[in-house]
Amino acid sequence: MNELTLTTCHGQAIAPHLTALAQLRIRVFHDFPYLYDGNLAYEADYLGRYAANPASLFVLAFDSDRLVGASTGQPLSDEVNEFRRPFEAAGIAASSVFYYGESVLLHDYRGQGIGKAFMVERETHAAREGYKTAAFCAVERPEEHPLRPEDYRPLHGFWQSQGYQRRADLATTFAWKDIGEQHESDKTLIFWLKTLR
Repeated sequence: MNELTLTTCHGQAIAPHLTALAQLRIRVFHDFPYLYDGNLAYEADYLGRYAANPASLFVLAFDSDRLVGASTGQPLSDEVNEFRRPFEAAGIAASSVFYYGESVLLHDYRGQGIGKAFMVERETHAAREGYKTAAFCAVERPEEHPLRPEDYRPLHGFWQSQGYQRRADLATTFAWKDIGEQHESDKTLIFWLKTLR
């Protein structure tokens, strides 16, 4: 394994890497707890929204020229209603929040500090741009879910160690097609927040 390099870009600068990022998302989100039965058409639409936004942020991890990890973010005010609505209902201005779209990293590259680096890059960017809060949401599956691996450990401890707090009062639903499903179904997502200095 070569030494990993991290780079950042915004908006349309992601264009050369969009296909690789779409494939990476499909591969990583196939695993529990996401169980995402992804396709490139959906990914093109989803990632296209970020690529079209000059205020978006992409943090990319490369092993030589191979994309092995990525994290994204953009202003919450530019996000879809499902993600804005819980904040607006709680009286939190969407314009004050920088929203993290995802962090995806191939399994073989985990445990090397890349997840922390993704957090630092996004927080630094958000603080520099004047946002008061960083936020992301995570799917929550029932303990008895039939596809839950015996050795599965949620990332709650890692997120807490990075200063994020789970906000059960900020929840939403978002639909995607699970592995084995014929159609999309709503999933429950809980937000995690951190106040930026």
